[in-house]
Amino acid sequence: MIHLQNVSRTYRDGDRDIHALREVTLSIPAGATVALLGRSGSGKSTLLHVIGGLEWPSAGSVQVAGQTLGDLDDATLTGFRLRRIGFVFQFFHLLPALSVLENLLLPAELAGRPAAAAGEQARRLLAEVGLGERARSYPERLSGGEQQRVAVARALMLDPPIVLADEPTGNLDSENGRHVLDLLWRVAETRGTTLLIATHSQEVARRAGRRIELADGRIAHDSAPAPMPAAEAAGTPSPSASP
Repeated sequence: MIHLQNVSRTYRDGDRDIHALREVTLSIPAGATVALLGRSGSGKSTLLHVIGGLEWPSAGSVQVAGQTLGDLDDATLTGFRLRRIGFVFQFFHLLPALSVLENLLLPAELAGRPAAAAGEQARRLLAEVGLGERARSYPERLSGGEQQRVAVARALMLDPPIVLADEPTGNLDSENGRHVLDLLWRVAETRGTTLLIATHSQEVARRAGRRIELADGRIAHDSAPAPMPAAEAAGTPSPSASP
């Protein structure tokens, strides 16, 4: 589903080079739930942005859902990102001039989905996140937790196989944060969605099936199980196995 090979991301800050990612090699299978951990500036957000096609790597290759992102022109990449990846951000990024329902309908409109079907999908998702009665409300009338639930619903409008969430509970109190996490995990479990969450939260780390810790742009720890030796996978004891 997601494969990075020797990916680096460097950018200029004044007269300095900032190495946000350094030779990251990583594979994530479909349906995985992954927590990206690390201090601020460790590279978590940059890694999500590179996977989501929001930033270009300075070196290396990024493959997502069978596509090498570097091979796509801007228009194709925009369409791929729209249909294949759902984004959830810390600060919601809802459009204040649009109602809750209109915020959800916007991705479908951009993707050319029929209006009637998109309306049904949007109302179904709002009911699923517990906001069916707020469809005509505007973001400023919602609490932070409600806005984030709208953002999750918007990310799911086109049924993307991948959801990337960048500190989705970082701007919420603990109770609303738990509601949003429950929602994201329910989505991952019921839809088989590949879920990557950049977070400082140990609760997220405990829930995730895999934990990847970044430090200074490199993978410092990855809880993915080591691959089984071929002989053991075939049922034959490895040479080092005890008799």
